[in-house]
Amino acid sequence: MNREVEQNSLQTKSEEKAIHQVDIPYEDKWRQNDTSCYHFDESYCFIREVRYPLDYQHGRYSFSQLQTIMKQWNVVSFDHPLSGKGLDSRDLFFFDTETTGLSGGAGNTIFLLGYAYVTETEVIVRQHILPQPGYEIPLYQSFLERINYETLVTYNGKSFDWPQLTTQHTLIKEHVPKLPEFGHFDLYHASRRLWKDQLERVKLSVVETDILGVERVNDIPGYLAPMIYFDFVERKDPEILFGILKHNELDILSLISLYIHISRQILQMDGHTDESIKVARWLDYIGEQEVAVSTYEAVRKSGSDVDRLTASHALAFQKKRHKQFQEAQDLWQEIVKHGNSQQRIEASIECAKLHEHQFKDVASALEYTEKALQEIEKIVTEKSVSKWQEDLERRICRLKRKRNHNG
Repeated sequence: MNREVEQNSLQTKSEEKAIHQVDIPYEDKWRQNDTSCYHFDESYCFIREVRYPLDYQHGRYSFSQLQTIMKQWNVVSFDHPLSGKGLDSRDLFFFDTETTGLSGGAGNTIFLLGYAYVTETEVIVRQHILPQPGYEIPLYQSFLERINYETLVTYNGKSFDWPQLTTQHTLIKEHVPKLPEFGHFDLYHASRRLWKDQLERVKLSVVETDILGVERVNDIPGYLAPMIYFDFVERKDPEILFGILKHNELDILSLISLYIHISRQILQMDGHTDESIKVARWLDYIGEQEVAVSTYEAVRKSGSDVDRLTASHALAFQKKRHKQFQEAQDLWQEIVKHGNSQQRIEASIECAKLHEHQFKDVASALEYTEKALQEIEKIVTEKSVSKWQEDLERRICRLKRKRNHNG
């Protein structure tokens, strides 16, 4: 049984459990806006559903490119926290919520659970909407019988959305399906790794504009969502809520495009890019040193002068780690000549270490240490270099003693 048939079957079974069908205020208006009513346990919630063709372009990417991404993840040899190995595009659920506040705890209510998934022909966005506080049972019943919570894609969902959902679920856990442990891809942490130095803020709205090229028209800011929701609860007229539903829908669609974009950078499908250096550092951090080295090497061949020196500096540490001391020394000598101030200091110190401990050349070690100290004295006003300076002065004293002893 395919997913769509299975989900429709589950919905039918749940609706059969309904004991009492209540009158729905403005039901016609809801239906005119792609929304149906879900009855359960003498109460109800709303489910809005919109569909997009796979060739629909959201920012820089069409949704069909997700299929290409998943195929590529399944052929690479390395592992990564965002890897889709063993999955295809239909397995991912792009998930986002809207709440009555930004703080945690039981006092903060989730009033919208939204997600999207991909079929062979389209992207389906579903939003489960709380008509009013106290109707959480049908909200979570309808959501949990449909969602695949093992492969959620979120933006800061690990720290916010899922803990919020877990807190709310605890209050009604005797009445709805169990909430199991889940695994997911959090694109917020990936975005911080790649763009925290480039963007003023790493909010999804900023990332989608500056990185994905998404332009929203007449969008309602997310911070207005709580006020608008409470107004809806009082009036019952959904007209005021439709703007928030559209805002959430666009957030979810941006998760699809963002996963495509970040995956393309990690998989190096676009060759050398501005993100390549940070991708290489990330790969190095998670222990994928072989692919990290190949990424650094690619940047050294085709990157800008700044990126090439940064890659050379990082690559020198890799060479030292693998006891390729002369290759590391050659790279650091290049950095000493052409790198920025901090790179020259670090490279001079590393050259000094290699000459002292590997090449047994105390005079050269002393020379490079003094070079590092000279660089530091140029920026001595910065508090961050004071300890650096103290360490170098102690190193110089030690090397001079060693030189005099050898002499």
